[in-house]
Amino acid sequence: MRITHLGHACLLVDVADERILIDPGVFSELEDLTGLTAVVVTHQHPDHLDPERVDALLAANPDARVLMEADTTESVADAGYADRVEMLRDAEPVPLGDGTVELTGVGERHADIHPYVPRIGNTGVVVRAAGEPVLYHPGDALDGEPGEVDLLCVPVSAPWGKVAEAIAFVRRIAPSRAVVPIHDGLLNEQGRGMYVTHIGDFGAEGGVEVLDLRGAGPTSV
Repeated sequence: MRITHLGHACLLVDVADERILIDPGVFSELEDLTGLTAVVVTHQHPDHLDPERVDALLAANPDARVLMEADTTESVADAGYADRVEMLRDAEPVPLGDGTVELTGVGERHADIHPYVPRIGNTGVVVRAAGEPVLYHPGDALDGEPGEVDLLCVPVSAPWGKVAEAIAFVRRIAPSRAVVPIHDGLLNEQGRGMYVTHIGDFGAEGGVEVLDLRGAGPTSV
Protein backbone atom coordinates (compact mmCIF):
# COMPACT_ATOMS: atom_id res chain seq x y z
CA MET A 1 0.00 0.00 0.00
CA ARG A 2 1.14 3.50 -0.84
CA ILE A 3 -0.55 6.54 0.69
CA THR A 4 -0.29 10.19 -0.35
CA HIS A 5 -1.70 12.93 1.86
CA LEU A 6 -3.08 15.52 -0.57
CA GLY A 7 -4.08 18.07 2.04
CA HIS A 8 -6.56 18.24 4.92
CA ALA A 9 -8.76 15.09 4.81
CA CYS A 10 -7.80 13.96 1.30
CA LEU A 11 -5.81 10.74 0.85
CA LEU A 12 -4.75 8.90 -2.28
CA VAL A 13 -4.42 5.17 -1.56
CA ASP A 14 -2.67 2.94 -4.10
CA VAL A 15 -3.13 -0.73 -3.25
CA ALA A 16 -3.23 -3.98 -5.26
CA ASP A 17 -3.40 -2.15 -8.61
CA GLU A 18 -6.31 0.01 -7.43
CA ARG A 19 -6.05 3.78 -6.98
CA ILE A 20 -8.53 5.24 -4.49
CA LEU A 21 -9.03 8.93 -3.77
CA ILE A 22 -10.82 9.81 -0.52
CA ASP A 23 -12.45 13.19 0.23
CA PRO A 24 -11.28 15.58 -2.53
CA GLY A 25 -12.09 18.87 -0.82
CA VAL A 26 -11.25 22.55 -1.18
CA PHE A 27 -7.98 22.24 0.78
CA SER A 28 -6.81 19.32 -1.38
CA GLU A 29 -4.26 19.08 -4.18
CA LEU A 30 -6.36 17.57 -6.96
CA GLU A 31 -4.60 18.67 -10.12
CA ASP A 32 -3.15 16.07 -12.53
CA LEU A 33 -4.75 13.10 -10.76
CA THR A 34 -5.41 10.34 -13.28
CA GLY A 35 -5.80 6.58 -13.32
CA LEU A 36 -8.19 6.58 -10.38
CA THR A 37 -10.17 3.41 -9.71
CA ALA A 38 -12.54 5.02 -7.21
CA VAL A 39 -13.38 8.41 -5.73
CA VAL A 40 -14.90 8.17 -2.25
CA VAL A 41 -16.69 11.05 -0.51
CA THR A 42 -17.57 10.62 3.16
CA HIS A 43 -19.88 13.65 3.30
CA GLN A 44 -20.92 16.79 1.49
CA HIS A 45 -19.00 19.55 3.31
CA PRO A 46 -16.75 21.43 0.87
CA ASP A 47 -13.55 20.54 2.73
CA HIS A 48 -14.37 16.94 1.71
CA LEU A 49 -16.02 17.55 -1.68
CA ASP A 50 -14.93 20.56 -3.73
CA PRO A 51 -17.91 21.47 -5.94
CA GLU A 52 -15.75 23.68 -8.13
CA ARG A 53 -13.18 21.03 -9.09
CA VAL A 54 -14.91 17.66 -8.86
CA ASP A 55 -16.29 17.87 -12.42
CA ALA A 56 -12.80 18.24 -13.87
CA LEU A 57 -11.45 15.54 -11.57
CA LEU A 58 -14.06 13.03 -12.68
CA ALA A 59 -13.73 14.03 -16.33
CA ALA A 60 -10.02 13.22 -16.09
CA ASN A 61 -10.92 9.84 -14.58
CA PRO A 62 -13.83 8.56 -16.70
CA ASP A 63 -13.49 4.97 -15.49
CA ALA A 64 -13.39 5.75 -11.78
CA ARG A 65 -16.28 4.57 -9.64
CA VAL A 66 -17.81 7.38 -7.58
CA LEU A 67 -18.94 6.37 -4.10
CA MET A 68 -20.71 8.91 -1.89
CA GLU A 69 -22.51 8.90 1.44
CA ALA A 70 -26.33 8.99 1.16
CA ASP A 71 -27.01 12.69 1.84
CA THR A 72 -24.13 13.65 -0.44
CA THR A 73 -25.61 11.54 -3.23
CA GLU A 74 -28.81 13.56 -2.98
CA SER A 75 -26.91 16.87 -2.87
CA VAL A 76 -25.24 16.18 -6.24
CA ALA A 77 -28.39 14.91 -7.98
CA ASP A 78 -28.24 17.77 -10.49
CA ALA A 79 -24.52 17.48 -11.21
CA GLY A 80 -23.32 16.36 -14.61
CA TYR A 81 -21.71 13.29 -13.08
CA ALA A 82 -24.77 12.27 -11.02
CA ASP A 83 -25.39 9.15 -13.10
CA ARG A 84 -21.97 7.82 -12.06
CA VAL A 85 -22.60 8.10 -8.32
CA GLU A 86 -23.07 4.99 -6.19
CA MET A 87 -24.16 5.12 -2.57
CA LEU A 88 -21.64 4.28 0.13
CA ARG A 89 -23.58 2.56 2.91
CA ASP A 90 -22.73 1.55 6.44
CA ALA A 91 -21.46 -2.04 6.70
CA GLU A 92 -21.90 -2.74 2.97
CA PRO A 93 -18.71 -3.92 1.19
CA VAL A 94 -17.91 -2.68 -2.31
CA PRO A 95 -15.41 -4.77 -4.29
CA LEU A 96 -13.09 -3.01 -6.71
CA GLY A 97 -11.61 -4.52 -9.85
CA ASP A 98 -11.38 -8.28 -9.50
CA GLY A 99 -12.46 -8.07 -5.87
CA THR A 100 -8.96 -8.07 -4.40
CA VAL A 101 -9.66 -4.64 -2.87
CA GLU A 102 -12.79 -4.02 -0.84
CA LEU A 103 -14.24 -0.75 0.45
CA THR A 104 -16.69 -0.86 3.34
CA GLY A 105 -18.78 2.04 4.61
CA VAL A 106 -18.76 2.85 8.33
CA GLY A 107 -21.37 4.95 10.12
CA GLU A 108 -24.17 7.25 9.00
CA ARG A 109 -23.99 10.60 10.84
CA HIS A 110 -21.59 13.53 10.98
CA ALA A 111 -20.26 14.55 14.38
CA ASP A 112 -22.34 17.19 16.16
CA ILE A 113 -20.89 20.66 15.47
CA HIS A 114 -23.22 22.72 17.68
CA PRO A 115 -26.99 23.02 18.21
CA TYR A 116 -27.42 25.65 15.48
CA VAL A 117 -25.98 23.52 12.66
CA PRO A 118 -28.16 20.61 11.50
CA ARG A 119 -26.38 17.27 11.45
CA ILE A 120 -25.80 15.70 8.06
CA GLY A 121 -24.83 12.24 6.94
CA ASN A 122 -21.28 10.91 7.15
CA THR A 123 -20.02 7.48 6.16
CA GLY A 124 -16.38 6.64 6.67
CA VAL A 125 -14.56 3.99 4.67
CA VAL A 126 -12.38 0.98 5.41
CA VAL A 127 -9.92 -0.08 2.69
CA ARG A 128 -8.99 -3.78 2.72
CA ALA A 129 -6.79 -5.86 0.42
CA ALA A 130 -5.26 -9.27 1.06
CA GLY A 131 -1.77 -9.00 2.49
CA GLU A 132 -2.00 -5.21 2.91
CA PRO A 133 -2.63 -2.98 5.95
CA VAL A 134 -6.30 -2.27 6.71
CA LEU A 135 -6.94 1.48 6.64
CA TYR A 136 -9.91 3.35 8.13
CA HIS A 137 -10.80 6.92 7.14
CA PRO A 138 -13.70 8.10 9.33
CA GLY A 139 -14.60 11.32 7.54
CA ASP A 140 -16.06 13.64 10.19
CA ALA A 141 -17.18 11.24 12.90
CA LEU A 142 -15.49 9.45 15.77
CA ASP A 143 -18.22 6.97 16.68
CA GLY A 144 -17.85 4.48 13.83
CA GLU A 145 -17.15 0.79 14.37
CA PRO A 146 -14.69 -0.31 11.67
CA GLY A 147 -13.51 -3.51 13.35
CA GLU A 148 -9.81 -4.31 13.56
CA VAL A 149 -7.64 -1.92 11.57
CA ASP A 150 -3.92 -1.40 11.14
CA LEU A 151 -3.92 2.26 10.12
CA LEU A 152 -6.37 4.71 11.67
CA CYS A 153 -6.82 8.12 10.06
CA VAL A 154 -7.43 10.62 12.85
CA PRO A 155 -9.01 14.06 12.40
CA VAL A 156 -6.59 16.41 14.16
CA SER A 157 -8.63 19.60 14.36
CA ALA A 158 -12.22 20.52 13.45
CA PRO A 159 -15.04 22.83 14.54
CA TRP A 160 -16.77 19.73 15.89
CA GLY A 161 -13.81 18.17 17.72
CA LYS A 162 -11.27 18.52 20.48
CA VAL A 163 -8.04 16.70 21.09
CA ALA A 164 -9.42 14.73 24.06
CA GLU A 165 -12.03 13.21 21.73
CA ALA A 166 -9.39 12.34 19.13
CA ILE A 167 -7.31 10.60 21.79
CA ALA A 168 -10.36 8.66 23.05
CA PHE A 169 -11.12 7.65 19.45
CA VAL A 170 -7.61 6.26 18.97
CA ARG A 171 -7.74 4.37 22.26
CA ARG A 172 -11.13 2.88 21.42
CA ILE A 173 -10.23 1.70 17.91
CA ALA A 174 -6.67 0.72 18.95
CA PRO A 175 -5.03 0.40 15.51
CA SER A 176 -2.42 -2.33 15.43
CA ARG A 177 0.17 -0.26 13.60
CA ALA A 178 -0.20 3.53 13.51
CA VAL A 179 -2.38 6.61 13.32
CA VAL A 180 -2.37 8.85 10.26
CA PRO A 181 -3.15 12.53 11.01
CA ILE A 182 -5.77 14.07 8.70
CA HIS A 183 -8.24 16.98 8.81
CA ASP A 184 -5.48 19.45 9.63
CA GLY A 185 -6.00 22.19 7.04
CA LEU A 186 -7.11 24.79 9.60
CA LEU A 187 -3.88 24.63 11.62
CA ASN A 188 -0.48 26.27 11.24
CA GLU A 189 2.58 24.05 11.68
CA GLN A 190 3.13 24.88 15.36
CA GLY A 191 -0.48 24.28 16.34
CA ARG A 192 -0.67 21.11 14.30
CA GLY A 193 2.48 19.79 15.92
CA MET A 194 0.96 20.25 19.37
CA TYR A 195 -2.20 18.32 18.43
CA VAL A 196 -0.30 15.50 16.75
CA THR A 197 2.06 15.17 19.72
CA HIS A 198 -0.88 14.84 22.13
CA ILE A 199 -2.48 12.16 19.95
CA GLY A 200 0.76 10.22 19.64
CA ASP A 201 1.70 10.47 23.31
CA PHE A 202 -1.69 9.59 24.76
CA GLY A 203 -3.47 7.54 22.06
CA ALA A 204 -2.43 4.35 23.86
CA GLU A 205 -0.65 3.39 27.04
CA GLY A 206 2.95 4.21 26.27
CA GLY A 207 1.93 6.12 23.13
CA VAL A 208 1.02 5.15 19.59
CA GLU A 209 3.06 5.37 16.40
CA VAL A 210 2.23 8.42 14.29
CA LEU A 211 2.60 8.01 10.54
CA ASP A 212 2.70 11.68 9.59
CA LEU A 213 2.28 11.96 5.82
CA ARG A 214 1.74 15.71 5.48
CA GLY A 215 4.13 16.90 2.79
CA ALA A 216 5.79 13.48 2.58
CA GLY A 217 4.59 12.56 -0.90
CA PRO A 218 3.70 8.99 -1.84
CA THR A 219 4.70 6.76 1.10
CA SER A 220 4.79 2.97 1.15
CA VAL A 221 3.38 1.48 4.33
